[in-house]
Amino acid sequence: MVGNECLYKLPFKHYLKINYMNVNMNIYFQHPVSLNDAAIQALTAHIAGQTHRISATCVVLALPHLDAALREPLQTAAAQHQIDVAFIDQPLQWSDFKLLAMDMDSTVINIECIDEIADMCGKKQAVSAITEAAMRGEITDFNDSLRRRLAILAGTDAAVLQRVLDERLQLNAGAQRLIQTAHSHGLQTLLVSGGFTFFTQALQKRLGLTHTRANVLTIENGVLTGEVAGEIINAQVKADTVRQYCDALNAPTRAAICMGDGANDLDMMALSGLSVAYHAKPRVQAAADVAFNFVGLDGLLPILG
Repeated sequence: MVGNECLYKLPFKHYLKINYMNVNMNIYFQHPVSLNDAAIQALTAHIAGQTHRISATCVVLALPHLDAALREPLQTAAAQHQIDVAFIDQPLQWSDFKLLAMDMDSTVINIECIDEIADMCGKKQAVSAITEAAMRGEITDFNDSLRRRLAILAGTDAAVLQRVLDERLQLNAGAQRLIQTAHSHGLQTLLVSGGFTFFTQALQKRLGLTHTRANVLTIENGVLTGEVAGEIINAQVKADTVRQYCDALNAPTRAAICMGDGANDLDMMALSGLSVAYHAKPRVQAAADVAFNFVGLDGLLPILG
C-alpha cells in the first residue's frame, strides 16, 4: 500500500488502482448458498472498482461512484443468478441504530396468518384475494380490508389459531440470527404487525423480542367474532409505534431499522434510517434502501458489519 492507494487483484485477473479517500459507494452482492467469482466477474466487468470477499455468500464492490442508470440493469442481471444487490452510499454499523422494527407476516414468518386461518376453514380464496390486493396497495384502506377479511371468518372456532401456530407458522430464513445479533449489539426489537397478538406474543416468547404490537382478535364462546378489539394496526399506527419507541429510547427515527414486505409497512420504512424490503411487493422494493429477494433476513448482517 502506498499512501491511500493500493493495488488489488480482482477475481477476474486484472488490477485496478483505488483511492480509498474517494470510495463513496459499496455494492453488496449476496447469494443464499455460494457466490462464485465468475458471477461477480460477469456482473462487474464494466464497473471500475475494488472487490472484497466477506464470506462464501457475500462480495463487496467499492467504488467512487455508480451512475444511477446502472442500478436497475445491475439488479436485473444479478437476479438471473439469484443474487441480491444492495447499494450503500455511506458506511453503516450497528452502533448507528437503537431499534429494529419488523413486520411479522411474510417478513419474520413464512405465512400470512389470516390466510392460513381462512384456509383451515375452507375460506382461503376469498380472504387471500383481499390480502393480496391490500399488500399491493390496490386496496388503500387497510382498516376496511382487515374488517372485510375478518367478517368472512366470523364464527370460526378459535382453536384454529393454535393449529396455524403449530402446523403452518415457521420463521423465515435468518430471522433468529438477525434478532440475536441485533440484541447482541444493544438494539431493542419491535415486532409491529397488522396481524394478531396471538401470534406476535408466541414469537416474542420464542425470540426474546423486546416489544410487540398487533391487533387483538375478539373471541366469544370459543369462536371468532369477526372483529378486533381497539385500534387497528394500520400503516399510520405502525409508523407511530416506531416513533413512540424511538422517543422512549431518546433517539431519532433514523436510529430505527424498519423491515417489511407490503404497503402497510411503507410509512414506518419511510421514517427509518435504514429500510429493508424482504421478498416484498414491487412498490415496497422500489421505496426501500435495501431489498432482499433471495437471501435470508440475515442478509442485513454483512451490510452492518
